[in-house]
Amino acid sequence: MNWYVYILQCSDGSYYIGHTEDLKKRISLHNSSRGAVYTAVRRPITFAFQEFTNNKSDAIKREKQIKRWSKAKKEALIRGDSKLLKKLSRTRSD
Repeated sequence: MNWYVYILQCSDGSYYIGHTEDLKKRISLHNSSRGAVYTAVRRPITFAFQEFTNNKSDAIKREKQIKRWSKAKKEALIRGDSKLLKKLSRTRSD
Protein backbone atom coordinates (compact mmCIF):
# COMPACT_ATOMS: atom_id res chain seq x y z
CA MET A 1 0.00 0.00 0.00
CA ASN A 2 1.27 3.47 -0.84
CA TRP A 3 1.46 6.11 1.84
CA TYR A 4 1.58 9.86 1.35
CA VAL A 5 3.35 12.60 3.22
CA TYR A 6 1.53 15.86 2.57
CA ILE A 7 1.72 19.54 3.29
CA LEU A 8 -1.33 21.76 3.64
CA GLN A 9 -1.25 25.53 3.79
CA CYS A 10 -3.58 26.99 6.39
CA SER A 11 -5.48 30.26 6.10
CA ASP A 12 -2.99 31.96 8.47
CA GLY A 13 -0.07 31.04 6.18
CA SER A 14 1.25 28.25 8.40
CA TYR A 15 1.82 24.72 7.17
CA TYR A 16 0.45 21.43 8.40
CA ILE A 17 2.39 18.26 7.63
CA GLY A 18 0.83 14.82 7.87
CA HIS A 19 0.77 11.30 6.48
CA THR A 20 -2.05 9.11 5.21
CA GLU A 21 -3.01 6.21 2.97
CA ASP A 22 -5.93 8.11 1.42
CA LEU A 23 -4.91 11.66 0.57
CA LYS A 24 -8.22 12.80 -0.92
CA LYS A 25 -10.19 11.59 2.11
CA ARG A 26 -7.70 13.11 4.56
CA ILE A 27 -7.80 16.54 2.92
CA SER A 28 -11.60 16.41 2.97
CA LEU A 29 -11.49 15.64 6.70
CA HIS A 30 -9.16 18.61 7.30
CA ASN A 31 -11.48 20.95 5.41
CA SER A 32 -14.50 19.73 7.39
CA SER A 33 -12.78 20.38 10.76
CA ARG A 34 -12.44 16.66 11.48
CA GLY A 35 -8.80 16.21 10.40
CA ALA A 36 -6.81 17.81 13.20
CA VAL A 37 -7.36 20.48 15.81
CA TYR A 38 -4.56 22.54 14.25
CA THR A 39 -6.24 22.75 10.84
CA ALA A 40 -9.77 23.00 12.25
CA VAL A 41 -9.11 26.50 13.56
CA ARG A 42 -7.11 27.57 10.50
CA ARG A 43 -9.52 26.74 7.71
CA PRO A 44 -9.79 26.86 4.86
CA ILE A 45 -6.73 24.82 4.08
CA THR A 46 -5.23 24.31 0.66
CA PHE A 47 -3.23 21.40 -0.63
CA ALA A 48 0.43 22.33 -1.18
CA PHE A 49 2.55 19.18 -1.61
CA GLN A 50 2.55 15.40 -1.64
CA GLU A 51 5.20 12.74 -1.65
CA PHE A 52 4.83 8.95 -1.95
CA THR A 53 6.44 6.45 0.38
CA ASN A 54 6.31 2.66 0.27
CA ASN A 55 5.18 2.11 3.84
CA LYS A 56 3.79 3.79 6.93
CA SER A 57 7.11 3.76 8.77
CA ASP A 58 8.85 5.71 5.99
CA ALA A 59 5.93 8.16 5.84
CA ILE A 60 6.15 8.86 9.57
CA LYS A 61 9.93 9.36 9.40
CA ARG A 62 9.61 11.77 6.48
CA GLU A 63 6.77 13.67 8.17
CA LYS A 64 8.88 14.16 11.30
CA GLN A 65 11.85 15.29 9.20
CA ILE A 66 9.84 17.92 7.31
CA LYS A 67 8.18 19.17 10.52
CA ARG A 68 11.64 20.13 11.85
CA TRP A 69 12.39 22.27 8.80
CA SER A 70 12.13 26.03 8.64
CA LYS A 71 9.23 27.63 6.80
CA ALA A 72 11.62 28.69 4.02
CA LYS A 73 12.83 25.14 3.55
CA LYS A 74 9.25 23.80 3.46
CA GLU A 75 8.39 26.40 0.83
CA ALA A 76 11.41 25.40 -1.26
CA LEU A 77 10.22 21.79 -1.13
CA ILE A 78 6.70 22.83 -2.14
CA ARG A 79 8.03 24.83 -5.10
CA GLY A 80 10.42 22.04 -6.09
CA ASP A 81 13.40 24.40 -5.77
CA SER A 82 16.16 21.84 -5.22
CA LYS A 83 18.97 24.44 -5.32
CA LEU A 84 17.43 26.49 -2.52
CA LEU A 85 16.56 23.34 -0.60
CA LYS A 86 20.22 22.25 -0.67
CA LYS A 87 21.38 25.74 0.28
CA LEU A 88 19.02 25.89 3.25
CA SER A 89 20.16 22.42 4.33
CA ARG A 90 23.82 23.46 4.27
CA THR A 91 23.13 26.73 6.08
CA ARG A 92 21.48 25.02 9.02
CA SER A 93 24.16 22.35 9.36
CA ASP A 94 27.02 24.92 9.27
